[in-house]
Amino acid sequence: MSDELRDEAANDTGGRSEAAGPWSRIALAAAPVGILCVQAPEDRIVLANPHLCALLGTSAAELTGRPLADLRRDAGRPLSGPDEERWRRPDGRAVWVRVTPGEVRDGVRVLAVAGADAGAEARSGQTRLALAAAGLGDWSLDARTGEVTLSDRAAEILGWPAGRPVDWEAMKLRIDRDDAERARSVVQEALADGRAYAVEVRYRRGEAGPLVWVSVRGQATLGPDGAPSGMAGVVQDVTAREEARRALYEREQRLRVATSVAALGIFEWHVLDDQAIWENERMWEIFGRRPQDGTIGMTEFFSTAMHPEDRPAFRAAVAASLHGEGVLHASGRVRRADDGAWRTIEMAGRFERDTPGGLPRRLIGVVADITDRRLAEERQTLLIRELHHRVKNTLATVQAIVGSTARTASSIEDFYEAFVGRIMSLAHTHSVLTEDVWQTASLRTLLENELRPYGDGGFEPKTGGRIVLDGPAVDLASEVAVPIGMAIHELTTNAAKYGALSTPRGRVTIRWSLEPGEPRDRLRFEWRESGGPRVAAPTRRGFGSRLLQRVLTTQVQADVAIDYAPEGLRLTMSAPLPPRTPANSALAAL
Repeated sequence: MSDELRDEAANDTGGRSEAAGPWSRIALAAAPVGILCVQAPEDRIVLANPHLCALLGTSAAELTGRPLADLRRDAGRPLSGPDEERWRRPDGRAVWVRVTPGEVRDGVRVLAVAGADAGAEARSGQTRLALAAAGLGDWSLDARTGEVTLSDRAAEILGWPAGRPVDWEAMKLRIDRDDAERARSVVQEALADGRAYAVEVRYRRGEAGPLVWVSVRGQATLGPDGAPSGMAGVVQDVTAREEARRALYEREQRLRVATSVAALGIFEWHVLDDQAIWENERMWEIFGRRPQDGTIGMTEFFSTAMHPEDRPAFRAAVAASLHGEGVLHASGRVRRADDGAWRTIEMAGRFERDTPGGLPRRLIGVVADITDRRLAEERQTLLIRELHHRVKNTLATVQAIVGSTARTASSIEDFYEAFVGRIMSLAHTHSVLTEDVWQTASLRTLLENELRPYGDGGFEPKTGGRIVLDGPAVDLASEVAVPIGMAIHELTTNAAKYGALSTPRGRVTIRWSLEPGEPRDRLRFEWRESGGPRVAAPTRRGFGSRLLQRVLTTQVQADVAIDYAPEGLRLTMSAPLPPRTPANSALAAL
């Protein structure tokens, strides 16, 4: 470009190419490249030759006065040295050009613009082909115009027509409302730090199209002054990946809920490394471990956790599953690490192989703590045995009552009255035992059940009632509760018919105490009547007398003494209480 042409361009403040001299016009028209003169510092176009107009598909009149940034798709890049760029035609299409900028002289810069060679377009096509093959589309944003330029793939992903700039404000309206604020914060933080950003959002493809997940990556582009002039980056449709991830998350959540409700531990153990690479929270609870303790391998499991007596059977189950179909079912006792308690576990899983017939690589399984279930089964078995035993004893007692009552009754009516009373007493005692799962019966409860019809003033001392009950809480085991309960019934019946309870002024005082002893404690029991008719020793022994003397002596091993004093009957008993057996302890825990 001659000095004369530069001078004329600088003097053409009106920006009309017709103002140039004839030699300038001839030079411009004959130039084999596009010539563009821009006025600094705004880089506003003041001169364009026909070759450039043909390259861009426009006229000099349409270009004159426009800023150079309207042509450049990447206006933020500084013009320094020959470079290949994509310029924008008025119809929205892009054209590759090679730009050679001159120096600024007298406020004017001359640019030589030639169509890019086939190599540049081929390289651009190859880049876009590579991006498209990776499922990526490229885009750029001009901050000055607010326009987004999309590649064909980017336009397809986002649902916009290819080849035309898109208004950024219109694009923002299609971002899901719940994701828009999050995306804006991510982008602003990245721009403030001068780094690239990546964000995933839900985006409406088209006016009424589907909601898709897109991954957007970008970075700010800088202008000549170093300030951000726009952004450029890539976009990818990640809907399938996100749906798969969310489906996997939902399955994991359902599995987590199911295993949590079922209280199952889940693990994955690698055979060659002898290391569990994953365990859920329930596994830590079952084994009494903390996450910082690390996972447990099979070697450590057998050496420190498994009960020595259960190791052979458990090892045999593991070996059988390894050499068989790979299905493992085993149970045993393990010591919990935090409190040292022994717990019974049941393990089920399957060994997975890389290839059919290959070596097992990993075991995926579940562990259940079945300690409580095993205890419940043992208690149920024990309770059934105890029930059989108690039923046999009860039937034997009923048989004895029938025989003895029949031998002492003088009539059917006497038999019926005595038999029903004794059966009711037996039923009351059994009712008290049943409330405590056939374990113990309170001595005070047995007394109150029998004497309640006569206790008009209560049973406490110094209350003025006819009956006084004075003694500590004593729970009688079932084997002594039944005979003692029947003895109380006989004493009450006798007092109501012939003794202190047969008259309004009669009184009955019952006191008892516990005397510690080895190997068993002893119960001291006293029944004293007063205020009733004069008492005389019986001329014959009925069932009640035999019960008090023989049953208490043989079944309870009690020492019994009866005094038929004229002022009132007095009975004293000293009976050893049976020790609490393991069976009783187990049943009491039910």
